[in-house]
Amino acid sequence: MTALEAINLGNDAVYLSLLLSAPLLATGLIVGLFIAVFQATTQIQEMTLTFVPKIVAVMLAMIFFASWMMIKLTDYTSDLILRIPDIIR
Repeated sequence: MTALEAINLGNDAVYLSLLLSAPLLATGLIVGLFIAVFQATTQIQEMTLTFVPKIVAVMLAMIFFASWMMIKLTDYTSDLILRIPDIIR
């Protein structure tokens, strides 16, 4: 295994982790933005108002994107397993 192959494996792993976390983070960001605008307009400064809707939205997004995330993970894992002979040489 050369240094370039190791860098490519690490690059693929980082890219996959960013790709899988993007929908959940974007959901939390969008819901948080709406809650912040709502709090600013109504002047309600309740702490649970910021956390509970974001947690619920991220959980719903996780349920919605779970099949896509699992497909991406299994594709990456099978590709990694198929590349083992090239890594060992």
